[in-house]
Amino acid sequence: MNAEKLPTKHDYPEALSRFTGSLVRRAQQRHVAVWLSEVSTEITSVQYAALEILQRAPGINQRQLGDELDVDRSTIADLVARMVRNELIERSDDPVDKRSYVLFLTPEGKKNLAALRPRVEEVERVLTARLTQRESVELRRLLLALLPPGE
Repeated sequence: MNAEKLPTKHDYPEALSRFTGSLVRRAQQRHVAVWLSEVSTEITSVQYAALEILQRAPGINQRQLGDELDVDRSTIADLVARMVRNELIERSDDPVDKRSYVLFLTPEGKKNLAALRPRVEEVERVLTARLTQRESVELRRLLLALLPPGE
């Protein structure tokens, strides 16, 4: 039997870097790996972003938090429920809209946020270690340009 060697990513490097989506996906995979090793295996980067938002804007409602994080209604509902279970945030009835909840950091959420911030900075350093400061700024500018206006 004549076994043909399967191609590897090194056989076709130009094919892998030809599509922006492929590069974004691979960069996200690297981000997740660095996050897990440097920051937390329990608190995701989206949960961390939620903690940062609630630190800055305590008392926003669940829909507003979902909009800030750019996630859909079912995703934000699951995320909030998980963070409430883990005692990172608390929710109470919205005094303006009884069909909605307003969200606040708990003391545990504040403690986690303070502990994680330097680690998140380390993720940034690791991910951009091979870039100059100017290239890092340009990368963020270009990634923002990929997003729809207003995001």
